[in-house]
Amino acid sequence: MSQDRIRNFSIIAHIDHGKSTLADRLIEHTHAVQQREMKSQLLDNMDIERERGITIKAQTVRLKYVAKDGHEYQLNLIDTPGHVDFSYEVSRSLAACEGSLLVVDASQGVEAQTLANVYLALDNDHEIIPVLNKIDLPAAEPARVKEQIENVIGLDASDALEISAKTGLGIEAVLEEIVKHVPAPTGNPDKPLKAMLVDSWYDTYLGVIILVRVIDGVLKPGQKVQFMSDKSTHNVDAVGVFAPGKTKVDALYSGEVGYITCGIKFVADLNVGDTITTEKNPTTEPLPGFKPSVPVVFCGLFPADAAEFDVLRESLGKLRLNDASFVFEVTHSPALGMGFRCGFLGLLHLEIIQERLEREYNLNLVTTAPSVVYKLIMKKDKKELEIHNPTDFPDVSTIHEIHEPWIKATIMVPEEYMGAIIELCTERRGEQLGLTFAGNRAMLTYMLPLNEVVFDFYDRLKSASRGYASFDYAIEMFRPGELVKLSILVNGEPVEALSCIVHREKAEVRGRALCEKLKDLIPRQLFKIAIQAAIGGKVIARETVSAMRKDVTAKCYGGDISRKRKLLEKQKEGKKRMRQFGNVEIPQSALVAALKV
Repeated sequence: MSQDRIRNFSIIAHIDHGKSTLADRLIEHTHAVQQREMKSQLLDNMDIERERGITIKAQTVRLKYVAKDGHEYQLNLIDTPGHVDFSYEVSRSLAACEGSLLVVDASQGVEAQTLANVYLALDNDHEIIPVLNKIDLPAAEPARVKEQIENVIGLDASDALEISAKTGLGIEAVLEEIVKHVPAPTGNPDKPLKAMLVDSWYDTYLGVIILVRVIDGVLKPGQKVQFMSDKSTHNVDAVGVFAPGKTKVDALYSGEVGYITCGIKFVADLNVGDTITTEKNPTTEPLPGFKPSVPVVFCGLFPADAAEFDVLRESLGKLRLNDASFVFEVTHSPALGMGFRCGFLGLLHLEIIQERLEREYNLNLVTTAPSVVYKLIMKKDKKELEIHNPTDFPDVSTIHEIHEPWIKATIMVPEEYMGAIIELCTERRGEQLGLTFAGNRAMLTYMLPLNEVVFDFYDRLKSASRGYASFDYAIEMFRPGELVKLSILVNGEPVEALSCIVHREKAEVRGRALCEKLKDLIPRQLFKIAIQAAIGGKVIARETVSAMRKDVTAKCYGGDISRKRKLLEKQKEGKKRMRQFGNVEIPQSALVAALKV
């Protein structure tokens, strides 16, 4: 097909604004699948995606459409996730396209992720087509939402398409708009091959499947291609497209999106954003590529049964094959034994990985509280250390400065809940950068420390706004902060598994909460147990588990009081000695409950 009849576009929107449903209608309208094969959320092929109703992996599909001008067009659609944790997935997909359909819910209007995804699309010089979805809802207010798009985003929305992806209303107009307004790809089929590696995942039968967008040249089976980042070479076994099932083709020409297989065994061997060229006639200039994804939230995953450690290792390895943004390394905890320290792009990403491990590999897991990366500047030679596990924290006297990550957060919230949200952000050490209004919605911009966000910020935000607030963030910088290591001592002995890094202001509240929780979890002994929270040598909170008392005076019937007193004194001495030499075994279940997120 001639290059000026190709259109590469993606669908971007906030969570639940109808991206996947619109993709279904476009597939249906272009008769890409037979009616009997059609199902809702056709492109979401993971069980967990279908159950939660969210997209996790971006999916592509090639559609054929005969426009009103009588010409047949090839439309390459990429359906993208809407959640902030998967914005890395979105940015990669957008790099392979020339235009985007910006879907906005006609009743809810512009949300935080709508804004974030528009900026990603603008960074890639996209032609943006605004589409108002759910126009058939009684609560739909198209005029207000158009005004909001113009005020908040700055896009002309006077000609925004009004559709209902659920009923199929206005789908024809969307296809015509794509053909008219999304630019055709630029590229020269006669130049040396230059293709972008957009994504890769593992298939049990074919090895690694590589999703590519051909910029220049032609990609055919049998070619010997070179990956420019590590100069490795491979033979192309097969070339194909998703329509939406895997369909082999003779070649991929400049401007087209499709997949290749090269018999590669490990996804980790490939770099997303890499440039693919031919070995004999390579291109001179590689593509700029993507910044590698950087994990921002870390947590420990331990098998509940120590014998399952190898199964967990194998399962994590298999998950890593399909998700290059997830990292893990072996770690050991004095309380929980051998396990893995894992890095994620956010809390939803953590939740999805954990659920997939439990569901797909039948593992019973213990998850420690999430933590973030801290940068320590040492006194000795101003050397920089990265720490994401409190147990690796060096002696305070050797540290010059501790830096923590800060994020720039955008919160969209109805006006009446604004006070509660500002209060929440201030409580979490937030600094307000801006406040603007669009209709009855406020847009708050805050700088927040990431370690205050990873615990329960999202839940608290949703509670404070009755579910109406939406939240998006990006890592902005590392800043020096007054951070301390909070240690928990049981009977004078530090319990490393429970130590954490907190801001000095919050240390007492956090220490008290942990001590109170442990007081209920540690079983009583025959002597008193002191549970203390300490910063260095200074105890800041304490709880006492009272001793169980044996009734030593039970066999005294009447008689002189001095005899009873003598027995009680003897018992007191014994308890004192016990306390000095007795050691407290904290049961695994108590540690697990204290470490639970």
